[in-house]
Amino acid sequence: ALAALALAEEPIMLHYHENVGIPEASRIKQAELATDFDGSRIVGGSATGAGTHPHLIGLVITLTTGSTSVCGSTMLSNTRSVTAAHCWFDGRNQARQFQLVFGSGFLFSGGTRVNTNNVQMHGNWNTNNLNNDIAIITFNWVGYTNVIQRAVIPSGSLLNNNFAGTWAHAAGYGRQSDSSGISTNQAKHHVWLQVITNAVCVNSYGSASVIASTLCTSGAGGVGTCGGDSGGPLVITSGGQRVLIGVTSFGSARGCQIGMPAAFARVTSFASWINARI
Repeated sequence: ALAALALAEEPIMLHYHENVGIPEASRIKQAELATDFDGSRIVGGSATGAGTHPHLIGLVITLTTGSTSVCGSTMLSNTRSVTAAHCWFDGRNQARQFQLVFGSGFLFSGGTRVNTNNVQMHGNWNTNNLNNDIAIITFNWVGYTNVIQRAVIPSGSLLNNNFAGTWAHAAGYGRQSDSSGISTNQAKHHVWLQVITNAVCVNSYGSASVIASTLCTSGAGGVGTCGGDSGGPLVITSGGQRVLIGVTSFGSARGCQIGMPAAFARVTSFASWINARI
């Protein structure tokens, strides 16, 4: 019975840069050069302007091989942001530099751009099962504007909330579907996603990859995060503030639109780790 259960587990996407990030960066760049540009790999979502998710920072990533990859991150202060650890090192591919893109609807043009290689991955980041997939980026000071703003880390009673049933916003820069390239309008995209219990998510991905510090959202209806959204924000609004509850981590290796959950690093689980670094 255990063997049967193991076989039923959904494969998770590993070695992000070679499987997703590098081809995604190339697609986004080509699309932004084209006139029919659209742009995101948030699936089942819609295009959004530069100021709609001002806490979203695009990451244009230079790997040690010289290849270009792409992720997202979330601004936490004028000098710190949080992303997925796999955006810096995915188990096979090592980043050399992040170019942070602030306040732009597009990834490869516009906005405020700052380069850094100051990235601290979680000490227990596991590239095999994607546990503790979180990292802090330190960069030179960037001021807040109407299109550049921070999100806050959960505090108080929110630290004890598992958010199951809550609707939250994910935002990122990737394709909009498994089959489409990047089509006709705008780079930055967003989607509403409903948080599910870890007990439900374990049924999809198993207990090695879905642990207490994982947060999942329902993929029902073919919505979710994918590819170029890695490292980006899952936020709720509470007390008039944008509160970060998840950092985009992984999905099914079979694609984004097959109804499988999307998985995130659960920010409440890492709140003390993050706060000690910002």
